[in-house]
Amino acid sequence: MRQEMAQREEAELRRSHQKPRSPEGWGLLLVLWYLAFYKPVVTEGHLRRKNIEFIFIRFSAWQYAGCDKLWAGLVTTLCDNIRHHFGALPLSVYHVMGSRPRFASGFSQKEWILKTGTCLKLWGLLFVLGAGLSILLVALLVPGIKDHHALKVVGSAVTSLSGSGLALGAFSILKNLVISEKQKIERLTNSEKFTSQLGFMSKVRNEVEVLVDFLAFMEIFERRRLRVVLEITSLDICYPEKVAGVLNAMNTLLSEANTPFIFILAVDPSVIVPCLEQTGCMKGLADNGYLYLNRTVTLPFSIPEMGSRSRLRFLEAAIQTREDLMYRIITSNVERRRAKCQGVPAAPSRQEADAEAVRCIHEAFRCLHDGTDPLARYLPTSGAHVRRIVNTIPVTLRLLLHRAGTPGTPSPRAAAAWVVLADQWPCRLSWALQCLEDAWQSRLAPDFGAQSLWSIFQENVGELSSLRQPLHNVLSLDGDPELFQTFLASDFPFTARDARAFLGVTVNLDHSIRHKMGLLRGLNRLQKATASPVSRSVQCPH
Repeated sequence: MRQEMAQREEAELRRSHQKPRSPEGWGLLLVLWYLAFYKPVVTEGHLRRKNIEFIFIRFSAWQYAGCDKLWAGLVTTLCDNIRHHFGALPLSVYHVMGSRPRFASGFSQKEWILKTGTCLKLWGLLFVLGAGLSILLVALLVPGIKDHHALKVVGSAVTSLSGSGLALGAFSILKNLVISEKQKIERLTNSEKFTSQLGFMSKVRNEVEVLVDFLAFMEIFERRRLRVVLEITSLDICYPEKVAGVLNAMNTLLSEANTPFIFILAVDPSVIVPCLEQTGCMKGLADNGYLYLNRTVTLPFSIPEMGSRSRLRFLEAAIQTREDLMYRIITSNVERRRAKCQGVPAAPSRQEADAEAVRCIHEAFRCLHDGTDPLARYLPTSGAHVRRIVNTIPVTLRLLLHRAGTPGTPSPRAAAAWVVLADQWPCRLSWALQCLEDAWQSRLAPDFGAQSLWSIFQENVGELSSLRQPLHNVLSLDGDPELFQTFLASDFPFTARDARAFLGVTVNLDHSIRHKMGLLRGLNRLQKATASPVSRSVQCPH
């Protein structure tokens, strides 16, 4: 994301020749001036800007697991980090004098409009204050007039009234400067009337809306898009009610059309799904946590199993922190492996790899858009599922190109079809892959690679039917079974070799489903072996 941010910044600078601004140094004075006297306008030129800045925020749910409302900790972390990123003073001034950006009328490129009413009020107060001070000074200092008590009263009253208006605005700014949004929300949560406070959620939402409007203001000032990236970790070691609360807070923050938030949810689905199913948030979703996650997550990324190269890299990283007796032996093995790799030709440059990736992505999307291609009729009708597929195809193709050195690299069309298969029938595909994995591990079929994935599924569908009760929630994720048969039997006859090539880059398939199937399959076989006639016929010879 940081590389993408730097590339977009350079491209936008070449296009518009406008450098982005920052609320630091002289920029702080400039942003305060705009906050006080100008209203921002979203113009066509601003909408064309492609440069972006990501504001990264880390949220460890375990740090807030002790509070009554974990989602309140999420909101306070968001508010506190945005306040620290831009500074307390600009946000405090925005609370008092800031204006929400509005869209330009027509094709006007004017991004700032003077606040005429604010200027008139300010000049009016200053004029009245100056007049009151003049009257008061004349009544106090000029001989012959200072004996008039009424003039002193008028001067004092005018000065006090005009000065109180300015003092009230300064006091409001100072109050927001001292009391942050985080402290406001914490004060509400610590209140004894918290449980019966009907307006609590409304107050929290108002604070978040102010932050969203402030970010929109700073986008126009800094001349770039702003996105707040929240990385949520350690959620799978919290209580079920707190897990559901954080996910609900995420959905609330993402409910607006143009929300500037991006959530990276780093969790173990095999732990999160039971937590969700134990709470009351699953009503209306057949108590299925997988359905809830599918409707919440727009880009699923299940990390595949670690390969041999990754294991070696982790080993090298571990070596750097160890200086025990085995250090020299391990490092010599690593150096020997590096020496062997020196004869390998150099990898293509980043620009060449990006160009090849873009070509493959366009080819895959052309297959999805082509009405004559059989792949187009397997696209889901749900908009959320379509977005998941569109988001996942580029990631899958880039991972395939990264492993392009391996023989038999699949085509972009095959990769797009595999992504659709994993999205539409995750349970049946996971079952076929688990059966494949068991066959590879047992080495029962040495020439297993040419066998079709559909025939493997047919051979083991009876066992899947016997496990339909414990796999009920997972089976409900699958689409039409007849379409699954047509997909694998005729339109896209993937083989076991294809499945092995795709398994390492399949990021939109929850691998915890396959692991659960492997466990159930092992237990089922163990029960059959225990209840078999052969085991009962074994008797004591005496």
